[in-house]
Amino acid sequence: MRIEGFPASPGYAEGPLFDLDRPPISYRSKASAAEEEAALKAAIGNSVSRLTSLVETADGDAAGILEFQIAMLEDDALSIPAFASIGSGQPADAAWRRALDAEIAGYESSKQDYFRARAADLRDIRDQVLRALSEDGETAAPPGAILYGEDIAPTRFLETDWSRGGGIALKAGSTASHVAMLARSRGVPMVVGLGASADKPAGVALLDAEHGGIVFSPSPAEVGAFRQSSSAFAARQGKAQTFLAQPAATKAGTAVRVQVNISDPSDVDGIDIATCDGVGLMRTEFLFGKSLPDEETQYRAYRKVLEWAGDKPVTIRTVDAGGDKPVPGFTVAETNPFLGLRGIRLSLARLDVFRVQIRALLRAAVHGNLKVMFPMIATAEEYAQAAALFAEEQTALAARGVAHELPPLGIMVEVPSVAIAPEAFANVAFFSIGSNDLTQYVMAAARDNAVVAHLNSVRHPAVLRLIASVAAFGREKGIPVSLCGDAGGDPAAIPALLEAGLRNLSVAPAQLAMAKAAIADVSV
Repeated sequence: MRIEGFPASPGYAEGPLFDLDRPPISYRSKASAAEEEAALKAAIGNSVSRLTSLVETADGDAAGILEFQIAMLEDDALSIPAFASIGSGQPADAAWRRALDAEIAGYESSKQDYFRARAADLRDIRDQVLRALSEDGETAAPPGAILYGEDIAPTRFLETDWSRGGGIALKAGSTASHVAMLARSRGVPMVVGLGASADKPAGVALLDAEHGGIVFSPSPAEVGAFRQSSSAFAARQGKAQTFLAQPAATKAGTAVRVQVNISDPSDVDGIDIATCDGVGLMRTEFLFGKSLPDEETQYRAYRKVLEWAGDKPVTIRTVDAGGDKPVPGFTVAETNPFLGLRGIRLSLARLDVFRVQIRALLRAAVHGNLKVMFPMIATAEEYAQAAALFAEEQTALAARGVAHELPPLGIMVEVPSVAIAPEAFANVAFFSIGSNDLTQYVMAAARDNAVVAHLNSVRHPAVLRLIASVAAFGREKGIPVSLCGDAGGDPAAIPALLEAGLRNLSVAPAQLAMAKAAIADVSV
């Protein structure tokens, strides 16, 4: 039986199915309400400790997810209803499940995709505490297993040993979920949107995360065909490695710059600077975890990457909080956060936070080839306000005799207003197309919703037309244009992007070799 879904992280996996939707873990009730309350407090504390230990070994994206969960667990508002239920005579596990299920139901019934996507975090938190309440713990997936179920928690992904293969097959899920992002960065095959199967599958399965599908109880012929496809994919990956150390160019000899996207300074530790043309996107959300970062913390993080890159450019994006990236104490709860106070809008609303980041960036600029870009720009006035703040902080640093430089200031092209009328931004230093948000706004299809995933395609003519328009405007005015969204590392999308006129792509480090190989196969 073959079921079709959507590829979230390319690759192939053959192995036993591991049921992610196993029955709840048993709990032994205590003798009194006081003991039940103590058990729940201990379980919450143990869950926080477990997450904290995971943070210590996690990279930027993973650490941000875990820190968000820690902040939620430490928020009394989440546990107060559970303790009230214990006072009414319920055992700790039932009280916690009831309280969290009510929260989850509220998120899942929301009309906003953002809140529905966050329900996965709440389910993860719920189940972590329930496991901590139980003496049984959680059964680990066997090596090389295909984890199959409705959805998967980020902590389950991070605690799984992927060194011996395996993959993820989800009935629901999303190509833009936290786990999908982690899977792509680590090369773990993943398919989402498979839907519910009529029977409960078991045994060995074949996961095709290149095209998006899974085969349950495969026949010998299906196994043979699958292994041929898997071998061909591995061969393409192996061949792609030969392109890694070479400058990227098309068949016609057209040079294409290929940079990397990073989420944490530690990401560069495993990258040879000779294999890329610099950093096309350094996210700074990793700094904004359980508390707002001070100037020195930010300065050290930016300096590390700039010194690693040498004379190659490092484009750092000012904090892009909001939308699907909440930050405790900084972002605000909104009914429609993707269209609300996020990106540059939030920074301009919180100048106390933004000025700290600006000073750190100005100081770090002396250590390399820094470029700074603003996210979620929609109007020329927003860019002008942000640029003026940089000029003000530069003057203040100069007056204090602090070493600094003013880097080139550019913008993300992710709001359609910019892509439709780029002439309003003829004074910016560069454009960087954020294909993820641009596509979801053009297509009115949320990038974290599997139900409309078929609409969310950068290869749609409307999206490509806007990309081509921005690229043409950049060439006409001498403004560099790059693309730093997921599409830049997608071999299937790269030909269309180059046809649209792009000559600068920024990709996840794990996609670097395949992107260069795909470029070499294009005739432009």
